[in-house]
Amino acid sequence: MKAAIYCGKESIEIRKLPVPQTGDNDVLIQNIYSSICGTDTAVYMHGPNTGHKITVGGEFGHETVSRVVEVGKNVKDFSVGERVYPYPLFAKNDTKCAGTIGGFSEYILIPNAKRDHSLYSVDERISDKLASLTEPFTVGCRAARRGMIPCGKGKYVEGQSAVVFGCGTIGIAAAAAFSHFGMKKVMICDHSDFRLGIAEKLGFAVCNTAVENFEEKAKDYFGTARSLGGETADIDCWLDAAGAENILNDFLKYGKFESRFVSVAVNNVPRTIDLLHMTYAQQSIIGSGGYMPEDVRDVQEIMSCGKWDFESIITHEFTLDELDTAIRTAADVDKALNVVIKMRK
Repeated sequence: MKAAIYCGKESIEIRKLPVPQTGDNDVLIQNIYSSICGTDTAVYMHGPNTGHKITVGGEFGHETVSRVVEVGKNVKDFSVGERVYPYPLFAKNDTKCAGTIGGFSEYILIPNAKRDHSLYSVDERISDKLASLTEPFTVGCRAARRGMIPCGKGKYVEGQSAVVFGCGTIGIAAAAAFSHFGMKKVMICDHSDFRLGIAEKLGFAVCNTAVENFEEKAKDYFGTARSLGGETADIDCWLDAAGAENILNDFLKYGKFESRFVSVAVNNVPRTIDLLHMTYAQQSIIGSGGYMPEDVRDVQEIMSCGKWDFESIITHEFTLDELDTAIRTAADVDKALNVVIKMRK
């Protein structure tokens, strides 16, 4: 099989490797489409330890949709030809391998495969290309869920509002999940007019915070509410899918009473928080990393409901042999949004 091997900063080799042997309890899957994650781009552009823990000399990639091509003799849950989503946390029975399951290899071996654990069926209404975005969508869905207020039996308080910073795949997925869960108004902010234009066509309010006054535009769209500093935009939840240092600072300064901040972006810079201000403002800061099985279920519902044309966020398609070019393209936020690799001819 062909497999992309990570060789360090700006270095990838497409090698021929043996197709994995299927054990009695295993499932062998063939990848159909794989999507490029921001962490794949980071580790390619900047070197090891800047994205997922991708081993130099090893396979990588984790956003993919696949088809079952072989099952072990003890496997009863899956059948050859079935389209599946390999759940990165458990696909290899090792959560440390979540970012390196082999999404940029033609085949992946799923050891001790279990339905709705390491492999999930894919709704037939979702195209192959869109299904390859399941993983980043589950990350966005989890972040949005963390920002909602539960009201029992899997339901959430409706009629609130949210702003999402970062118009990448995860940011758009979070905005869609907010809407799906009952947020009345959702705005997406970014510095890329290219990406914001795509989000606007999907029906979201947008703001280019590099050239527009966010505070004034947010007041105009969301209405106003009270904060410790006076009148501010009536935003219940701020979600950071961008990682810029100023976003948390702006939330603490401008966030209304009882507002919530959800962090899903990768940002390991130590921060200083005015806890007394946050206490008097009754604000909350919430972390969101990864995803849970319930997010796979909700993402498939969001993708298949017909409300949004999510394939429009896929701006480029390449072959596996063009992976270098594909990753470089994905890094250009002014010309690309989501970039996918067609794994099968």
